[in-house]
Amino acid sequence: MKYLKDFGYMSIIQTINDVNNTFLSRRELICNFTGLGGKLKKLEAVDMITKEFKLSGKVVIPMRLQTQVGKPLVTGTFYVYDDEVLAKKHINPVIFERLEKAKAKLAEANTAAAPEAEKSE
Repeated sequence: MKYLKDFGYMSIIQTINDVNNTFLSRRELICNFTGLGGKLKKLEAVDMITKEFKLSGKVVIPMRLQTQVGKPLVTGTFYVYDDEVLAKKHINPVIFERLEKAKAKLAEANTAAAPEAEKSE
């Protein structure tokens, strides 16, 4: 995530489609991330979308991140729900399991990095 801050990531997100799906009570976003082909992870993309569209307090679910062939471009599809219970009702539970697994892995890496930083001081 450090390299994203260097580029000022607010300018690299281009909205392709932004639909408010009232039937399913969700907002569907399709965005392009320029210059991040092969570098972008789902949790980082969720963080970027949450900050760009001011979605704090809402459930943002990355459905798909697709890298374009021959271009440093990633197209992401995101669903934004107001209610987590409704999101879990609509979306495959495997997606939530993968997100939880990625969050746990990230938290484990952060806790492992913290003691190493203290030792180097």
